[in-house]
Amino acid sequence: MVVCVYLPRFELVVAAGGPQALSGRALAVAPQVGSEQRVGEVSGAAEARGVARGMVLGEALARCPDLLLLPADPMGVADTWEALLRALESIGAAVEQARPGLAYFEAGELRGLHGTDAATIAAARRALDRPARMGAGPTRFFALAAALAVRSRRPLVLDGKDARRWLAGRPVGLLGFREETEELVEPLGRLGVRTLGELRELGRPELADRFGAAGVFAHRLLSGEEGSLRTRPIEERLQETLGVGDASSGVALERVLGVLVERLLARPERRGRTLSVVTLSARLLAGGAWRERVVFRQALSDSKRIGLALAVRLLLLPAPAAALRLTVERFGPVAGEQRTLFDKDPAHSAARVARLREAIAQVRAVAGPDAALRAVCVDPDSRVPERRVVLAPFPG
Repeated sequence: MVVCVYLPRFELVVAAGGPQALSGRALAVAPQVGSEQRVGEVSGAAEARGVARGMVLGEALARCPDLLLLPADPMGVADTWEALLRALESIGAAVEQARPGLAYFEAGELRGLHGTDAATIAAARRALDRPARMGAGPTRFFALAAALAVRSRRPLVLDGKDARRWLAGRPVGLLGFREETEELVEPLGRLGVRTLGELRELGRPELADRFGAAGVFAHRLLSGEEGSLRTRPIEERLQETLGVGDASSGVALERVLGVLVERLLARPERRGRTLSVVTLSARLLAGGAWRERVVFRQALSDSKRIGLALAVRLLLLPAPAAALRLTVERFGPVAGEQRTLFDKDPAHSAARVARLREAIAQVRAVAGPDAALRAVCVDPDSRVPERRVVLAPFPG
């Protein structure tokens, strides 16, 4: 039995500061600077006036002149969603995350802990400690349809032949919640196909001929032919945050990024592991946030190489930043010392670096992790003395 956890308008709720802020107000997530000018998630009041997610900004304002645009907050969305996923994992659930606000887990594996499927869903609701729609079914799609149909705190559980009979009467708009089938909703509406039962009666060969792979995938969803959940691995995450002050752009911002990299590499929790996937985030001065996920071609532990790879992403910042954050999402294997490609005297350099690392390790073991620091010039032209130089861990 698969359980679906759905939090409606999750990104908008985070940007607005809570679900109570959406009550009776026409709100929408503003498009990000430099991207296509289409609104993000919209509130119920905005939907009632004809505004929909993905609508062109000019059309949305024409339909609802008093529409209030909220800056997107990808940092807040990521932090809140991570906390909710960890809350679900605290009851023993192995979670598959579809997108922020939508997740699945297998209830059958938790019966030994909680007794029944209903008790497992109740435990998940208590762990989340916020309003969420929950449904259960034999596959992800059945569970999603059940969660979307719920209008109260009581979950809807689909099982047996009644599940397919119930699903046959649901609208084809449910296909829009799956990335593989969202493109089918509009053409099916033009063809007069209103329910999922009508779609299934068309047959798999006919759907394959008309819609290709998307049509075949839709028929498999309705037939209950989905694979097992792809649960996320439990990984330790490290992060460092630093306010940039006057160094909100340019070379000074790159120096701040270098300090963040060195602080992460100096964390004892890293235990010599390389970095494979990191997330670079920024809180913007004008409001809102920016977030970029970076996957290295090769797991790295050299601060210079990591800094060069991340400095290019700073050019994508849509506005001056107030604070930078660097988060390690996935670690690579433990690696030895990474040396530069061109070294005039490799033997002497390696021995010198080894002795220096050993000395730093001994000093930190005696006096603590902040015993070996170095001064990094961040913003020499700042009027605030504390912003001119920042202390960073000495690479060791």
